[in-house]
Amino acid sequence: MTGLRSIAACAAPYRGAQLCDVRRLAEMLPGLDEGVLLHAGPPYEGRPAPAPVRNAAAQALLFEGAAADFEEALRLLDGDEYFLAPAQDYGVVTPLAQVVSASMPVLVVGDEERLVCAPVVEGPPPALRFGSPDAQCLAALRAHASMALRELGPALREHPVDVADVVAQALAAGDECHSRTAAANQALIDRLDGIADDYHALLAANPGFVLPVIMAASAWALAGSSIESVGGNGLAFGVRLSGAATWRTAPAQPPQGTRLPGAAQAQALGAIGDSAVIDFCGLGGQALHYAPTLVEEWRDRLPPDWAARAGMLVDPANGTVSAARIAASGMAPIVHLAMVGATPAGGIVGRGFYLPPVDIFAAEAAGSTAPGTACGTGGAR
Repeated sequence: MTGLRSIAACAAPYRGAQLCDVRRLAEMLPGLDEGVLLHAGPPYEGRPAPAPVRNAAAQALLFEGAAADFEEALRLLDGDEYFLAPAQDYGVVTPLAQVVSASMPVLVVGDEERLVCAPVVEGPPPALRFGSPDAQCLAALRAHASMALRELGPALREHPVDVADVVAQALAAGDECHSRTAAANQALIDRLDGIADDYHALLAANPGFVLPVIMAASAWALAGSSIESVGGNGLAFGVRLSGAATWRTAPAQPPQGTRLPGAAQAQALGAIGDSAVIDFCGLGGQALHYAPTLVEEWRDRLPPDWAARAGMLVDPANGTVSAARIAASGMAPIVHLAMVGATPAGGIVGRGFYLPPVDIFAAEAAGSTAPGTACGTGGAR
């Protein structure tokens, strides 16, 4: 099959990346203003954030103890004390609509030179990453946060996990490590030493737990490649090329794919989430041939040349999608993303894929100054 890449080649960009700690975000970014709330994708540039992102930001303020209730948290977001900023500008990646605040626990991934952070996710829907206002999300996050900081952090400091090994095992088991993560999650928790049986069982029941780990490792692997930041904020999809100080964006269309039962007519946000870094690191849509169940599920919607795209777009020198190859071929990489409901209720309405506009990857998008702070700068290890 044209474009078929070996498991070893798919895992290669992750060699050297370790899941090594869990800390609060403020520990990893000690200079971060407490009013900064980190979101996925490019900046909103003065436009109001979509309702699911506002929900997640309000939940973040409740987690911080800054508001007494959800309505007060929403009012605070309309003031000038708190503001949203792109997570990737700070060396952080966050899934879908989830917003990361100073006290939230983050998974720390990388090596001695560079660390990238991603938030701990609290379980299946309703969940903050789907932009839900449900109070159950906050209760679940608090429970997961407590256990992650108390058990997982110390365990990882003693026995870090090599992410490349998790990726390789998952691909062999039928995951492409983005839309399908159950095998990857099992591979991860099988490598965790020093956590209690009940916590092990909780993580095993949450197949999405591994996703932020793979996201952080992908962002780590993209450093130094032609594409350093990429993702959607629900309104715009953007990219920051190597050496550029700013994002280049285009209006984000909703992903196409499979709707959940009862959600066929639900309005979905445009592409949202920093998890696009996974696909640009050669997994997800670039490893779709390892997940035949997804191919079958989306067969009528996938581009006819889906199997050839990875071979055309992935630079064999580093295993990541090349901006120059996108621009030269006029071919967009396939990006796997969940569909988030666009209404104030948020929630997940389906899963599918997104084809970003090719023109945002043109060379003229590059700037002349370095992008923002790495998560590991000044952070604890």
